[in-house]
Amino acid sequence: MRALIQRVSRASVRADGTETGRIGAGLCVLLGVGPGDDEECCDRLADKVLALRIFEDSEGKMSESLGERGILCVSQFTLYADTRKGNRPSFTGAAPPELAEPLYDRFCDRVGAQRGVFGAAMEVELVNDGPVTLMLEAEPRA
Repeated sequence: MRALIQRVSRASVRADGTETGRIGAGLCVLLGVGPGDDEECCDRLADKVLALRIFEDSEGKMSESLGERGILCVSQFTLYADTRKGNRPSFTGAAPPELAEPLYDRFCDRVGAQRGVFGAAMEVELVNDGPVTLMLEAEPRA
């Protein structure tokens, strides 16, 4: 699994013109699922996101975890784009929807996220805080 984590002042997502999720301060997570991913790797990534210490304490140091802040999670198969050949990305490295959707739902449930609509064309609005943006990966264990 891959996740692009953005610390935000606020974020929202719309699908088919309808807002499906909104948060104030917290994290916007773009989540991609690979073909070998499983529940264990999903849980490890979710726990890592919850434990990240990327919020500033009273001294201005990034040492606080999410706490009571929100999470907005949007499914993002394009995190598995292969752009090594040509100019058109290949997305064959992403998991098929029948594998990806249950893991996306599991991740969202585990972190208590507001969410987009899996597989839909969505509009995501966010205001980066910092800006702080991280890429995380959790590989299935062999």
